[in-house]
Amino acid sequence: MDKNTKIAFLGLGSMGAPMARRVLAAGYPLTVWNRTTTRALAFAGAAVGSGTGSETVKVVDSPADAVRDADVVITMLADPAAVREVVGAFASSLKPGAVLIDASTIGPEVVAELAGLLPATVNLIDAPVMGSVDRAASGELLLMVGGEADPVLPLLELFGTVNRTGPVGTGAALKLVLINAVINGVAVVAEAMALADALGIPEAHVKAALSSSALAGLAGRAFATDAYFPVRLAAKDVALATASTDLPIAHAVHTRLTAYPEIADEDLGQIVKSFRTLSVVPRVDRAR
Repeated sequence: MDKNTKIAFLGLGSMGAPMARRVLAAGYPLTVWNRTTTRALAFAGAAVGSGTGSETVKVVDSPADAVRDADVVITMLADPAAVREVVGAFASSLKPGAVLIDASTIGPEVVAELAGLLPATVNLIDAPVMGSVDRAASGELLLMVGGEADPVLPLLELFGTVNRTGPVGTGAALKLVLINAVINGVAVVAEAMALADALGIPEAHVKAALSSSALAGLAGRAFATDAYFPVRLAAKDVALATASTDLPIAHAVHTRLTAYPEIADEDLGQIVKSFRTLSVVPRVDRAR
């Protein structure tokens, strides 16, 4: 890919914005669109203020306008409904030979739906990512990439480590497996903390033990202070998994994730506090 390759980035949320900044910093001409226009304008304004190069970023009002001249289109959207809507709005405006990279977490079935929306001349790649906003900003995400991605590898590598998974849809499938393992694991840590409270074990002792156990990685994610993965999106990812096969544990986790609407927009790690403060597990009567 040369630096004249025109990139369109659609979706400037908590993950999309830092990813798009990396595209801009690498010197590619960039067009951006976001459902909330003020966010796109703020993105462009920040680029100007940072000296990244105001002449290389363009804000447009519609998905179709964003992709019309683009060689590569990247979508980073919240859920299957948003992806269907946005791709449906721009599919007919893609130029022959364009590449669509969907970095959203939508599952393989929806990726197959997208393929059906696109002209035959467009190359679809599914490239969902693992990692939170801090890793998006530093280019340390893990990308699960399905499809013929060789021509756009330099672009994908701006975001982190590329794991080639096979045909289109396999990246989306592996992402569901990995993210559900993490979400379910954080829920286990949260419940372990609630149990420790019930047993009267000091928090510091429990955290230290977890950090030196087989659960160290999950405990680190549960107690992280610099990550942001909203509980509502975690619930969405679990729902995608449970729609694929019978997963009793994931069903139970989904019930817990949706039981605290007040933290829906907070990081997944906040379920630790909710599980502990709202747990119905009785505390041990130490007088016995």
